[in-house]
Amino acid sequence: MSEPFVPQRPVVAVHPKMPEALTEAQKIAEFFKRKGLAAPTGSLYDETLRRRVKNGEFDLLVALGGDGTMLRAAHLCAPSKVPILGINLGRLGFLIQIDHKNCYKNLEILLQGKGWIENRMMLRVEHVRAGESKGVSHALNEAAISRGQYLRPVRLSVKVDDHLLTKYVADGVIAATPTGSTAYALAAGGPILPPELRNILIVPIAPHLSVDRAVVLSEGSSVTIIVHSENTVLSVDGQEPIGLAEEDRVVVSAGEYIARFVRFGSRGYFYRNLTAHLMQNSI
Repeated sequence: MSEPFVPQRPVVAVHPKMPEALTEAQKIAEFFKRKGLAAPTGSLYDETLRRRVKNGEFDLLVALGGDGTMLRAAHLCAPSKVPILGINLGRLGFLIQIDHKNCYKNLEILLQGKGWIENRMMLRVEHVRAGESKGVSHALNEAAISRGQYLRPVRLSVKVDDHLLTKYVADGVIAATPTGSTAYALAAGGPILPPELRNILIVPIAPHLSVDRAVVLSEGSSVTIIVHSENTVLSVDGQEPIGLAEEDRVVVSAGEYIARFVRFGSRGYFYRNLTAHLMQNSI
């Protein structure tokens, strides 16, 4: 388990489309104030707040929302190594351990030095066209190379460390982190990986007469996905898709950034959280 973590410079950020989040954020800021800590509040989309996070002015970002909010918070905080404490305002998400109903108890525990930091791998995703880099993105969940607006499947080749793994005729291919194994990759039939691993997971989406099994790569392996069809797009962590051309390559590897989440109790929290989700559809 990591060293105990006690924040001194928190900030409370919210999803701007959740009106109840700002009210809850102000209550949390008041809690910190009573403990002698200033805690500004604001939207995760606010450029002033984002700049202050990037400049290292805070040592904790408390994010209120759902898993989508956690993804945006991770993209913001990972480069400056700022830990994130997620507080869910609705249905408990895979990335969030606590909800707003018990958050003050957990905030008390945090300030007593009984919280710890969990490190989660992120991906570096590079789009290459004719040998030239067209851009680099970072993903906490996944990079999905998939069909665009037309319903016909796409043709893709997947190489692992420059060796051909297989070719797909499918709706697409997902390259996911262990964190992403409980997101889009899970919906596509992939396995669930423990969050502390640093392996890339390859999952085909609706393969047609192709290999239909997910593949877990060795730690340190990189993946190159080569496009052989038009009507193909790249989406990183569900963000707006980027159009891909034939013979474009998407190179996925372990990224230089780590997403840091504040956790409580034992590492078994992941399995307790997972069981709660799996039991939602039980008879």
